[in-house]
Amino acid sequence: QVQLVESGGGLVQAGGSLTLSCAASGTIFSINGMAWYRQAPGKQRELVARIISGSSTNYADSVKGRFTISKDNAKNTVHLQMNSLKPEDTAVYYCNADRVRTSNWVMRDYWGQGTQVTVSS
Repeated sequence: QVQLVESGGGLVQAGGSLTLSCAASGTIFSINGMAWYRQAPGKQRELVARIISGSSTNYADSVKGRFTISKDNAKNTVHLQMNSLKPEDTAVYYCNADRVRTSNWVMRDYWGQGTQVTVSS
């Protein structure tokens, strides 16, 4: 069984910084990509940033230039460095690992439990 454990959320003032981390554990043969999504109250879950195994990245327009995603392939860990935070970044942030191969026959996506990020004005 694969688990994604997130850490690093919290309360920060506008303009501040936070770093989120997500570690995937379990029997993992490979992971295609890892990503961070977020969901604010009353809104749909949206992609924030994604990094695939070849280190290619993509970001939501709203976070470009402020957030940086990075991945430690050896540790199956992904980080999200968030700078110049705004109140509209307030949300529950979820880690996602896609096309996780746990055997020669099994591949699926996994989600973390979510971590709250609150940015005060």
